[in-house]
Amino acid sequence: MPEEARRLARVQVKADLDLVALGECMVEFNSQGPLREAELFNKSFGGDTLNCVVAACRLGSRAGFISRVGDDPFKDFLLKSWCQEGLDLSHVRVVPGFNAIYFISLRSDGDRDFTYYRRGSAASQISRQDLDEKYISSCRIFFTSGITQAISNTCRQAVVAGFEMARQRRCLTAYDPNYRSKLWPRETARQALEEIAPYVDIFLPSFPEETSLLLGLEDVSQVIEFFWKKGAKMVAVKKGPGGSTVGWDGKMVDIAPYPGAIVDTTGAGDAFNGAFLHGLASGLDPFRAGLLANIVAGLKISAQGAISGLPRKEEAYSIFQRIEKEGR
Repeated sequence: MPEEARRLARVQVKADLDLVALGECMVEFNSQGPLREAELFNKSFGGDTLNCVVAACRLGSRAGFISRVGDDPFKDFLLKSWCQEGLDLSHVRVVPGFNAIYFISLRSDGDRDFTYYRRGSAASQISRQDLDEKYISSCRIFFTSGITQAISNTCRQAVVAGFEMARQRRCLTAYDPNYRSKLWPRETARQALEEIAPYVDIFLPSFPEETSLLLGLEDVSQVIEFFWKKGAKMVAVKKGPGGSTVGWDGKMVDIAPYPGAIVDTTGAGDAFNGAFLHGLASGLDPFRAGLLANIVAGLKISAQGAISGLPRKEEAYSIFQRIEKEGR
């Protein structure tokens, strides 16, 4: 059996959790207009890795989250909300400190503005000591991101340690570079990517802006080949309104987008990640997982905020089954 097939088959072995993610979550406030004019805000929560596991949970996966929560007035709201989503929180630590906040506001042209207050937050102090090797080894897939690496040096060290633990326990590993130039310079982000690349099975980059800025690559096939050369077995390139391209087993397949009504694209890539990893853990091959992920991302953008538009299993799978049937 080829190595690619062996590693994908490991997803199907019995595990306590389908997916475990490491990262931060922030309190979200979103408004319907520019921040300087807004008088009313809707409160929610969001963070790239947290959005991913919530998306997977809503599709039926069993998922856990590794993070820190500050003991400020938002603590109970966050923990209660995550419990309601069905997340395993046994490795979320409540610590002295505050929880990061971010504001999403919509500009008159329909695009989004983000304003963050996160430096020194409880989640930014995640460290290697927050990781339990037995817990990580209990999952089929371990996931984290470039944003998790970027928010502090201790977080960056924890990401490497988490991947090392997962690889030693033969879990599949997944990573979204999620490059943000406001968080760190390109050179630093590339160094961080290089230090985790030997441990990553599944890369989930965004095209074209991220891959152009971070990798200097303007062609999807070059992006996939870049990560294949790093040792990845699967690459799912998110192309926004262009759908996605999945590279696996030497093949690259373009997958058409699901045309959702665009209200807010916040967290669409995270929704894709959660659905794609859920699909793999559920037994779909990477190309069918890519179709499901496109559908979930398309449904997500129909509502404002990172979480509110994430679909439930029945809605997403009914569309998935219809499209597959029409394609036969």
